[in-house]
This record gives sequence, C-alpha cells and structure tokens, in this order.
Amino acid sequence: MHVFALMAGVTCLWIVLLDAFQTTILPRRATGRFRLTRLFYVATWRPWLFFARRIRSTRRSETAFSYYGPLSLILLLAVWACVMVAGFGFIYYAIGSPFRDANGATSFRTDLYVSGTNIFTLGLGDVTPYTAAARVLTILEAGTGLGFLAMVMGYFPVLYSAFSRREVSISLLDARAGSPPTAAELLRRHSHQGAEQSLVVLLIEWERWSAELLESHISYPLLCYFRSQHTNQSWLSALTAILDASSLLISGIRDSEAPQAQLTFAMARHALVDLAQIFSLQPINNAADRLPPERYQRLFDLLCQSGVSVCRDNLSRQRLSEMRALYEGYAEALSRYLSMPLPPWIAEGAHKDNWMTVARLRAETESANAIAADSTEQSPALQRIVPPPIDQHHDF
Repeated sequence: MHVFALMAGVTCLWIVLLDAFQTTILPRRATGRFRLTRLFYVATWRPWLFFARRIRSTRRSETAFSYYGPLSLILLLAVWACVMVAGFGFIYYAIGSPFRDANGATSFRTDLYVSGTNIFTLGLGDVTPYTAAARVLTILEAGTGLGFLAMVMGYFPVLYSAFSRREVSISLLDARAGSPPTAAELLRRHSHQGAEQSLVVLLIEWERWSAELLESHISYPLLCYFRSQHTNQSWLSALTAILDASSLLISGIRDSEAPQAQLTFAMARHALVDLAQIFSLQPINNAADRLPPERYQRLFDLLCQSGVSVCRDNLSRQRLSEMRALYEGYAEALSRYLSMPLPPWIAEGAHKDNWMTVARLRAETESANAIAADSTEQSPALQRIVPPPIDQHHDF
C-alpha cells in the first residue's frame, strides 16, 4: 500500500511540474495528448461552450465567453496546486505519516493538511515532523510552493502583455476595415489617390502581427480563448479578413501591393494553420460558401465603383478560389471550436462609420481651402491676409 502511495505521489508531482514548465516557461509548443493542461481545457471548454451558446442575447453570450479565459487560468492554477498537495500527501503517507499533532494521532488527512500548509508556506506549527525524511520533504515542499508563487506572478504579466499587443492592432483595424472587418471595406477605404503606400504599410504591420500572434499563442494557447473588447471583434475575424484581402490583392487586383500581400498571406496562413493544429483541429471544407457567385459579382462591382484596379479576366474567380482553399477550412474549424464568427467578404448591413464622418469633414476643409486659394490668386490683397494651409496631409 505504501509503495503504491509513493508511486502515486511521485507521479502527481512529475505531472504537475512538467505540465507547469511546458505551459508557462517552455517557449515553444507543448506536446503530449495527456498533459494536465490539455485535459483540463478539454473537460471545461465543451460544457462552457454548450451553456454559453444557449444564451439568447448575443451580447450576454459574448460576455459569458469572455469570462472563460481569465477564469480558466485561475482554475488551472488551482488544479496544479491541488495535485501538488495530493502528491506530497501521498509521499508523506508512504513514509509512515511521520508527524505529531496535539492529539498525538496521525492519518492521511493529517498528511494532506501538512502538505497544504507547506505548499502555501503557512507555517502554523500545530503539526510537526519528527523524522529526518519528513523534515527534508517539508523544506522541499515549502520551496516548491515559493517557486510556484513566483511562477504565477511572472506568468500573468506575460499573458496580459501579449493580449494587449494583440488587441491594439485589432482596434486599429476597425477604422480601416469596419467592424467586423471585411476585405471589401479594407480595399475600398484604401482606394483613394496616394493610398497604395498606406496599404502596403498596413500589410507589413499585419505580417508582423501574424508572426507575433503565432509566437505568443503557440507558447500560450490559453490566449486563444481570450475575447476582444467588442462583440464584433476577435483575433480570428481580423486574421481572416487580412487573409481575404491578401487573397484579393494576389488573385484579382492590378496594383503594386501584391508582392507584400504574398508575404502577409504566407505569414497569416502559417499562424492560422499552426493554431488550428494546437487544438488538433482538421480543416472543414464542407462549410457554407462565404463568397457565392452572386456575392462575388457584388464584391467586384463594389471594388470597381470605389476605384480599385480590378483584374476581370475569366480566371480571376478561379485564382481566388484556389487562394481561399488554402486557409478557409482551418478558419472555419477554429470558428466552430472557439465560437468566433468569421467575417463576411462584404459588410452585411449599410451603416455609417466614424471614418465616413471624418472623411466628409476633411473634404469640406479641402473645398474651403480650394476656394480660399482661388480667391487669393484673384486678389493679391487677400494674399497678405489669408495664411497658407498648415497641413495638407490626407488622412482618408
């Protein structure tokens, strides 16, 4: 009996310490189908998903999903602590429960109690060890508790720092591609004169964002469950919208952004595929078509009306389909697993965004400047009164 208790205790400590090391310290993907962290998320995510989807209000349902990430982190730490307490308790029991309490009686419950006071470094002193092995184990467990506390204190800032960096770019995308972001809006809002360079810079930023997403979320898959600040935003919808826009630029747009779009597409797809593999998800290729023929025609009509240089040869739709086949299956698998809807190619409903108001005001300013410039040319006297424009940069 004592031999089995010793084996159980050592196994518990090995599982927890290895799992905590892989989850919080190891800067690469953790492997193993029977890791404690993986089993924990498999056991808790499906029930949470089931009940959160039953909430009728979209806002409340999204709020319920937003609680899961931070709450699961706290529960995971509690599971680690409980397993470590049980592991040392089994070891104490295996060496004969070498403790003395006020009543002089010892049991497995006393071993668990001593293990709990040691791991949390309480130091109550109402139960004392009386053998050398018990004293050594007590010191070892107290040191393990301090190390566990230090690990937790260092783990939280790393997670929330990565989360904040991820969300900054997602928030910035709202003014550039709408909410939820769509490829049509992204290209339409960058169709004005001189916007080519701005779009290239944006693609460069999202290439780096995809690389950072891959690095941080592979090391800390828990971040995939963290939701964005707003209901219509998510890291998955933003990543998919960038892939959609890059696919359009590669397959059907005649402009200078295509070379950078290829680099951004490669990095973004790499991140998407690897994150799907983290959860052992297979691509879903039988989902409803996000861009059926009628919406495809509407998409290209919208781009043409906006002044985007569209390549309308007979094979453009086929090229776009081939590009979509490289990533949409993985995006759909992640969407179903995380309950994060994918963005449409075109905004579903007509709504007035803030950027349109700003663009209208800027147009009025440019018109007023043009009138003032004409008046100045016609009247030299007004030239001394009207100051030159301070800034002629076009934000939109």
